Amino acid sequence: MRKTIGTIFIIITIGMVASCVIMTSRFADEITGGGSGPLIKKSILSLEIDGIIMDSDDFVEALRKYAKEDEIKGVLIRVNSPGGVVGPSQEMYAEIKRVRDVLKKPVVVSMGGLAASGAYYASVGATKILTNPGTMVGSIGVIMEFANLEKLYDWAKIKRYTIKTGAYKDSGAEYREMRDDERLLFQQMADEVLGQFKAAIAEGRKMDPAKVTQYADGRVFTGETAVKLGFADEIGTFQDAIRTVGQLSGIGEEPELFEPPKKRPSLSEIFAEIATNLKGFGVEGTINQMLRPELLGRPLFLMPGSYQGSH
Repeated sequence: MRKTIGTIFIIITIGMVASCVIMTSRFADEITGGGSGPLIKKSILSLEIDGIIMDSDDFVEALRKYAKEDEIKGVLIRVNSPGGVVGPSQEMYAEIKRVRDVLKKPVVVSMGGLAASGAYYASVGATKILTNPGTMVGSIGVIMEFANLEKLYDWAKIKRYTIKTGAYKDSGAEYREMRDDERLLFQQMADEVLGQFKAAIAEGRKMDPAKVTQYADGRVFTGETAVKLGFADEIGTFQDAIRTVGQLSGIGEEPELFEPPKKRPSLSEIFAEIATNLKGFGVEGTINQMLRPELLGRPLFLMPGSYQGSH
């Protein structure tokens, strides 16, 4: 009994200490401006767009906070992403464009292995885009995916009911077949968003809208082809991109890179991550991995083939 009480006491103590450490470090970060201290050297802000774009909060916050600093002379963005949700992709694009047009600071994008759909949308707000010759670029289009589980519910003897206030309130629901008018509605939404995407490319890349439309059918280019067609500026590695942004900013070919400090997770965030990982086991976890319910029914700038495999 004493052994059990002692163990519980130790666990509680460790939890309290961890909470205090996290809270203290966060308080220190607030005082010092994120733990980075004052910027005293001319440098280039270095950011990443990595993985599926589900939100833009961290990226936009870092860009807004640091790009306006006098000692930040330019921005370098490393992109390796299949795209993601429409809104966040557009927010990234708008903020990158603001730095370029309003702050008048050069923004250079370096494309890694993949820069498609929403990630490409965000990239066209930059001053210059460099890509590797074999990078997968483009996939200009919009995709919405739905799952019809009606027969699965019948097999499991589950009857789903809904109470709604309008004909379209449960459009895209997984428990029934989609009506023709609903399909038309979603298609119109996708077409509208595609129009926004194409307009951003035509403006950002200074391309003929008719040429953008010609290639805005979801196809993927190699980086080499993207440069030839005008969807990127030149072939170059990450190191080439560093030299380029250094030259454009006027601080030389070997500029100092400034990376915003990583946010420390709270104890609740750590436990939430553990709980999320545990959900990956068993039948429920398998179904969630297959269907990705958090993405179903949402207009996405997402490269086909990345939907199932990324998490």
